Amino acid sequence: MTDNEILQRIDHTLLKMTASWAEIKTLCDEAVKFKTASVCVPPSYVNPIHNEFKNLNICTVIGFPLGYSITAAKVLEAERAILSGANEIDMVINAGDVKNGNFDFTLEEIKLIKKTCGEKILKVIIETCYLTEDEKIRLCEIVTEAGADFIKTSTGFGTAGATLADVQLFKKHIGARVKIKAAGGVKTREDLEAFINAGAQRIGTSSAVKLLAGGAAAGY
Repeated sequence: MTDNEILQRIDHTLLKMTASWAEIKTLCDEAVKFKTASVCVPPSYVNPIHNEFKNLNICTVIGFPLGYSITAAKVLEAERAILSGANEIDMVINAGDVKNGNFDFTLEEIKLIKKTCGEKILKVIIETCYLTEDEKIRLCEIVTEAGADFIKTSTGFGTAGATLADVQLFKKHIGARVKIKAAGGVKTREDLEAFINAGAQRIGTSSAVKLLAGGAAAGY
């Protein structure tokens, strides 16, 4: 797998609380140069990016990173993000609902947000580090039933990030139309290739461009 092929699967990410416009602009410049799948940025930066980078695929996050804001707030966040120029939405589920066994609430929330997204891509972050295997399997079924486009491992703000075992578990239990995004702790070229080979169609990371830019630049 070439560096460029890997970069085409990367959501080039900057979600830290203190991210400045200068840092975000650098992220976007890199994404354009190296043709990453998207930039994944805080909602407040979606419109400025949309205004300055006309052909850049913008991903943003809602209910992030804890997921326990009310559904109406998440729906409004998604609606405003799309109106501002986002093409992809990464939402965080309410893990409290999962722990309480209220899977119907989770299903309905994802359905509502997917309805808001329409043809835009919806990725559902389930934060695997806090879940049992049975909960992960049930959420694979829910994400499929709700019509979301991706199931995503992690926010990168939890106690652990993506694991190959979780990607393999997802691949076994999601529907045929649902894709997988791995995020959190994917730090080396070997990691990137391993997660893609395991079944991840997207990887969320801030490291890939720095890791691969030399090789990618040579073939750009």
